[in-house]
Amino acid sequence: MSVCASVTNGRDAIAYLETDLADVVLMDIGLPDRSGLAVGREILERWPETKLVAVTALDDARAVDDALEAGFRGYLTKDTPVSRFISSMEAVVDGQVILPHRLVTGVHRRGSSDGIALLVSQLTTREREVLSLLVEGADGGTIARRLGISRNTVRTHVQSILTKLQVHSRLEAATMAVRHHLVPLPSSATARYASGSPSAAAG
Repeated sequence: MSVCASVTNGRDAIAYLETDLADVVLMDIGLPDRSGLAVGREILERWPETKLVAVTALDDARAVDDALEAGFRGYLTKDTPVSRFISSMEAVVDGQVILPHRLVTGVHRRGSSDGIALLVSQLTTREREVLSLLVEGADGGTIARRLGISRNTVRTHVQSILTKLQVHSRLEAATMAVRHHLVPLPSSATARYASGSPSAAAG
């Protein structure tokens, strides 16, 4: 990754893109001259291949919704840890949409799909299978045996799931899957999560 330019207002951002292009544009929503969302819309009208990510102090589901409606590919708050920020940039370049998990329950994409559906839609069939096994409380070895893949491949799938769902652990991913009915649930898993103690999934 390299930073090709840093500007402080919307006018200069547009001026830069008229002479050079960037793969990803990080846009503060609160610019001094214009709304960052308005600048983003103009950028996408003129350079639709640009991937825009809102970077802001606003921890607000409505702002996330507005950014998605404007065509942004992601939304990050300024307290995002550096490691998560880097993985988020890589995900955006790969075509994923990045949303803060704590805000997605109120987010709506164009149409009626909510923010959770937007995140889940990025999971592959294999990743959904792995997520289902995480909900069952399966550890890496069990998942590898059940799916006929190596433990290294399991770890790769799990990391991809965490990135796409914007969570930090297997436990969070499994809890999110149960809460939002992302995968079919075995009766034992339903009872375990309903009791508030999904400890088996942390393995």
